[in-house]
Amino acid sequence: MAGAFMDTAGARVRDGLVAAPAGGGAVGPPLTFIAAAHPVPDAGSLAAGRRALALAAATGADECLVVLLSGGASAMLTAPAGDLSLDELRATNAALLRSGAEIHAINTVRKHLSAVKGGRLAAATAGAVRAFVASDVVGDDLTAIGSGPTVGDPTTYGEALAILRTAGGLAAYPSRVVAWLQRGVAGEVEETPKPGDPRLARTGAWIIGGRADALAGARAAALGLGYSVRVHELPVVGEAREAAVAHIGRALALATGLPRPLCVLSAGETTVHVTGHGRGGRNQEFALAALPLLDRFGGPVVVASVGTDGIDGPTDAAGAWVDGTTLARARAAGLAPPASFLADNNAYQFCSVLGNLVKTGPTDTNVGDLQVVLVG
Repeated sequence: MAGAFMDTAGARVRDGLVAAPAGGGAVGPPLTFIAAAHPVPDAGSLAAGRRALALAAATGADECLVVLLSGGASAMLTAPAGDLSLDELRATNAALLRSGAEIHAINTVRKHLSAVKGGRLAAATAGAVRAFVASDVVGDDLTAIGSGPTVGDPTTYGEALAILRTAGGLAAYPSRVVAWLQRGVAGEVEETPKPGDPRLARTGAWIIGGRADALAGARAAALGLGYSVRVHELPVVGEAREAAVAHIGRALALATGLPRPLCVLSAGETTVHVTGHGRGGRNQEFALAALPLLDRFGGPVVVASVGTDGIDGPTDAAGAWVDGTTLARARAAGLAPPASFLADNNAYQFCSVLGNLVKTGPTDTNVGDLQVVLVG
């Protein structure tokens, strides 16, 4: 995104920042690159957040702050509110992710622990703000994508505190984080800028890409390969292993009577409530949970689920695929039943042994997850 913008407006740019995972595309002056972590922030994320706020503060009233936002920005652009520490934010992020909370809830909490999220970045500048956003959030809610650093925030400290109560309980979170939210509820610290806040009067934000674009690209590719294509328009959401059973059941039922070979496409973003000690991600769990359904179909079928950013959970895989041979190959390899791997949140191990991981490497963008069902 930064490269494309510089190709268009480079001569007019006097300063800038790119915060992205290590190994991202090269940038040159006047842009600087800061390697930041996702989904849990690190010291690079903190440096990027502080640098972004400094850029905003240095933008004059006759200038424009351009924000190019993509998936992962909530973690890669971090500036703790008040005297909260990075370690406290890291612990909070990790606990929320383990709880299986959905992204709107997670980002409601993040916004109320931050000096940069929930409209605060835009509020920090005297200049105009123009944000161009690639959406990884189902529904394309600008207040949730990247925790909405340039738009008014309709959520409150009270909602953030209630989310912690339901996502593991207050005892699961750092005591100073809980105390900060309680101070916010009591009106002792300033709320995030709300829609209509005069500090955001010169701010505009636009969605420039999302799940519909991923589906359109996948559909064109499948048609080019000779598949008949059906697109499941409703987003795939909820707990990954439950969503897989429901969605793949629907997809295979839909396949009955349709021309072959058939490709059924869907997109969305599921969650995982982590209770085990293994490795994996929501796409790997989705694929593994779909596996028992394939034996019942009685025909050649392949199911894949992948993250469009090329990163599924804390792994080097984008996701995984399974087909009608997977269970037999697992038995031949002496692997335990798939259910035991799911119980330990260890889908990565199962899929790795069988060569069923999808590894694309980072794609430098994120518009959610894509599910593909191929029927022969």
